[in-house]
Amino acid sequence: MRLAHITKVVLIGMWVALAVGQAAAAERMAAKEDIVNIRSGPGTNHDTLWQIEKYHPVLIVEKKGEWYRFKDFEGDQGWIHAALLDQTPTVIVRVSRCNVRSGPGTNHGIAFIVDRGIPFKVLQKKDRWLEIQHADGDKGWVLETLVW
Repeated sequence: MRLAHITKVVLIGMWVALAVGQAAAAERMAAKEDIVNIRSGPGTNHDTLWQIEKYHPVLIVEKKGEWYRFKDFEGDQGWIHAALLDQTPTVIVRVSRCNVRSGPGTNHGIAFIVDRGIPFKVLQKKDRWLEIQHADGDKGWVLETLVW
């Protein structure tokens, strides 16, 4: 009976360590250049799969030297060089169309409308609203549930 209890405690401890390790490994970063190539592997000798624009957020899942494998808001994966990323807080629109407002609330007018996949830098948060800025300088407020 005692051995079964010890085994159970060890297994639970291993599961918790694995879960914490995975959470710690998943680091959120953002593209810091206007256009960034996403590669099929860790190096410029690998094919370019697609490109992302400035402020596009990514979740780092693996590091191989100066190359990072990531997942994006759609679950797509690719490789990016570390020098093309930074810690800027960013979001990306995850709904098909999104109203960006002139202030933090639906009582504020619509400043502009954006489509799914448009990235923004986060300037500040007020309750459930984020003040955001696109790479072209456009600013506004968006409800945090509409972005990733």
